[in-house]
Amino acid sequence: MKTTINRRWGELHGIPRKEAYETGIRKISDILGWCRDENIRNATFWGFSTENFGRDPNEISSLFELFEKDLVAILTRKNDALRQNVRVRFFGRINLFPKKVYDLLRKVEEMSANNTDYNLNILLAYGGRAEIVDAANAALKEGKKELSEEILSAHMYTHGLPDPDMIIRTSGERRTSGFLPWQTVYSELYFSEKLWPDFSREDFMDALRFYEKTQRRFGK
Repeated sequence: MKTTINRRWGELHGIPRKEAYETGIRKISDILGWCRDENIRNATFWGFSTENFGRDPNEISSLFELFEKDLVAILTRKNDALRQNVRVRFFGRINLFPKKVYDLLRKVEEMSANNTDYNLNILLAYGGRAEIVDAANAALKEGKKELSEEILSAHMYTHGLPDPDMIIRTSGERRTSGFLPWQTVYSELYFSEKLWPDFSREDFMDALRFYEKTQRRFGK
C-alpha cells in the first residue's frame, strides 16, 4: 500500500491525492478480510517509508492527518480489526512521527495486544536497511561483542513473528524496494500489474494459486 502507488492511482483516475490515499488505506481492511477467509493469520503492509519524509511537507502533513483519523476510528471501534481478534502492530522508526500520531499508534497496539487470532503488521517510517542497522545497534547496546544471524534476528522489528511465505508486489514493479530484506530471503515473490487500490479479490486468489504451485526448498 505504499503511498507512491496510491498517488499514481489517483493521478490516473483524476482523483485528489488525499482521497487516493484514503482509498489505499481502506484496501487494508479488504485484504485483511480475504486473509481471514483463507485462514491466513499474518499479514504485513508497508504504509510509509523512511524516504517518504523527504516529500513535500504539506503532503506529509495530509498523510499524518489520515493516519490520525484512521487510528481514532480503530480506537473508537468504528474499525472491525479489534472486534475480529486481530493484533495490530506498527514496525519502523515511528518515534519520528508527530507525538499525537505516535501516541495513537502505541494505544492501538496496547488495545489489541491480547488478540491472538490474526496479526496485522504495518510498516511505518520503515526502511529495510534501517531495520538491520537498528537491530545491530540494539544488539551492540546490550554489550554483544560479535553479531550472528541468530542475534540479529532476535533484534529485528518482527522478532517472534514467522517470516513471510510470500510477498505480493503490486503496480507492475519487479523489485521489493527494501521490504523486510532480512525476513524475506526465502519468500516467494508474486508481482501484479494492478495498482494497489485496484487489487481485487480475484487478484488475491491468483496470488494464492501461484503460491500453491511453488516448491519451497529454502536453499536446500
